[in-house]
Amino acid sequence: MQQKIDEIKNNFFEEIKNIKELASLEEFRIKYLSKNGLVTKLFDEFRELSKEEKPKFGQVINKVKNEVQDAFNELKTILEADNKSFENYIDLTLPGREKVVGTKHILTQTLDEMKSIFIQLGFSVHEGPELESDYNNFEALNFPDDHPARDMQDTFFVNDKFLLRTHTSPVQVRLMNEQKPPIRAIMPGKVYRNEAVSMKSYCLFHQVEGLYVDEGVTFAELKGTIVAFLKQFFGNDIKYRFRPSFFPFTEPSAEVDIWWVPEGKEGRWMEIMGCGMVDPNVLENCGIDSEKYTGYAFGMGVERTAMRKYGIDDIRHFFDNDKRFLTQF
Repeated sequence: MQQKIDEIKNNFFEEIKNIKELASLEEFRIKYLSKNGLVTKLFDEFRELSKEEKPKFGQVINKVKNEVQDAFNELKTILEADNKSFENYIDLTLPGREKVVGTKHILTQTLDEMKSIFIQLGFSVHEGPELESDYNNFEALNFPDDHPARDMQDTFFVNDKFLLRTHTSPVQVRLMNEQKPPIRAIMPGKVYRNEAVSMKSYCLFHQVEGLYVDEGVTFAELKGTIVAFLKQFFGNDIKYRFRPSFFPFTEPSAEVDIWWVPEGKEGRWMEIMGCGMVDPNVLENCGIDSEKYTGYAFGMGVERTAMRKYGIDDIRHFFDNDKRFLTQF
């Protein structure tokens, strides 16, 4: 018994000299001082000794246990002190750190600002599916069968009856079919057109369209709403103009231009949106009495609006996912 006690003790003090890390120290503790450790098992063997041997070896085993436990505790204190650093120090009085998961894309920022302005002007926000029927996208909006927008060169058709929407106007059709006037809402969303990709055009982009239908709605109210938006979004000193235009779903119709001065270039008028009074045929197609109600509608591209505001000269930058461009915003 004495030989075994001496062997365990000697091995313990020989091995403890080589321990330099807390992880190794824990493995060492399990080997010698855990419930099934070598030192602990000495007490199990002690119970099997005769009455004559127990007094002698009981004191020896207790002494060895105390010596190895003291040596272990001393080394543990030293290693814990060496391991402690400012990097591992936790100040529980500090507030928690918020995880940074990214930032909003410049288009999302622009769209959020546009929506915020129109919400302040009393508009609600409605969205609809990007896969639309030919009826909602064209026919209900007074597009004749021979209109160029129906051509495959401009529209991504899925089949004869369904397509990727070319504007968010179908959401207006859905809203007018589901809700009776008064209606005052904007329709933001992604749209698709089969166009060649260039500095000024892309095969997909984002729009914000607006609709107001009620009794006695006038073009003057449309102009006031547009001007209020332009001044809030671009600033009170923005120069703008309304030009007569044509759209199948509005009559009369207009395009809105703003004065834009690109960096290092001469200023020029740039088209920012289309608008007009809702054509009576569109109201009737949606089950609204055009003799009782009138309305106005408008629509603008989010990309082109952001380009005007931030001086961006190529629409492709929004979709290239170039961090050098995106981090500027």
